[in-house]
Amino acid sequence: MMPRLVPNWREVLARAWSLRLIALAALLSGAEAALYLVGYRLPLSDLQKALVFFVIAAAAFVARLLAQKRRA
Repeated sequence: MMPRLVPNWREVLARAWSLRLIALAALLSGAEAALYLVGYRLPLSDLQKALVFFVIAAAAFVARLLAQKRRA
C-alpha cells in the first residue's frame, strides 16, 4: 500500500507547530554538521547542544499531540 498525503496537507503544513519544530530540529542538526565539517564550533558544550536538540524534539512531539486551533 502506497502512503498517501492527507487531503488537507497544505493546511496542515501551514498550521502544524509539530512540523515547524521538526524542521527547526533538522536545520539545527544540519547546521551542527556543517559547522563541524568546516572546523568551527558552536559556543556550547556537547551537553548543551544535545539538550537544545532534545528540547526541540520533545516540543515537536508534544505539539503533535496537542489539538491546534483552527484559524478563520
